[in-house]
Amino acid sequence: MREHIQRWLLAAGVLGLLLCAIWFRSVLASSMLMALLACGIMLLRIEHRSWQAGELVVLAVLVAMTVAGRLAFAWTQSVKPVAALVILTGLYLGRESGFLCGALAALLSNFYFGQGMWTPFQMLSWGLIGYGAGLLARYAWFHRLPVLLIYGALSGIFFSLVMDIWTVLSAQGEITLARYGAALLTAMPVTAVYAVSNVLFLLVLAKPVGRRLSRVSTRYGLFA
Repeated sequence: MREHIQRWLLAAGVLGLLLCAIWFRSVLASSMLMALLACGIMLLRIEHRSWQAGELVVLAVLVAMTVAGRLAFAWTQSVKPVAALVILTGLYLGRESGFLCGALAALLSNFYFGQGMWTPFQMLSWGLIGYGAGLLARYAWFHRLPVLLIYGALSGIFFSLVMDIWTVLSAQGEITLARYGAALLTAMPVTAVYAVSNVLFLLVLAKPVGRRLSRVSTRYGLFA
């Protein structure tokens, strides 16, 4: 019964978003609503999982660490440990935890940096980075440090690709291939710094954080 209600609510939400998009007649508003919808669908899927109290405690600590890490590097434009911590969360605790860590870290840290239409895009970007790490964690080769570092670099590029959609839409109100390409070229230095910083943070954090998460997960039977 509960699942049927949630499906109806989701269908109503989709219909409502489509009607809003038609009403606004704005690509920017429509894109923001679609980002919100994607986050909502993921959170609904995660809600069906049975969480242990210990899992929620560990996840809350990781979200707090990720938020604190972003705040600690607020003085820089693109050097932040957010993606590295989100990747490690997904790698050791599963794709649902990875998505939640990324999405909640974006939402909560933006109470300091400022909430806006960009927040759903950040939630979706970092959430999918964590979810992807959790999906790939089933393969032994993904746990090798060089592979993890490559994923970190690609995550920086992915984040920029998604956020540059927001950049073009917020500036122009609509997006074209030429405008999007120009935004990507303009953002290349920032994207490169962010990708490299992900690699450096993973080099520093992968072993100590991974060792503790693996120990907690094994000892208490969490995130199985």
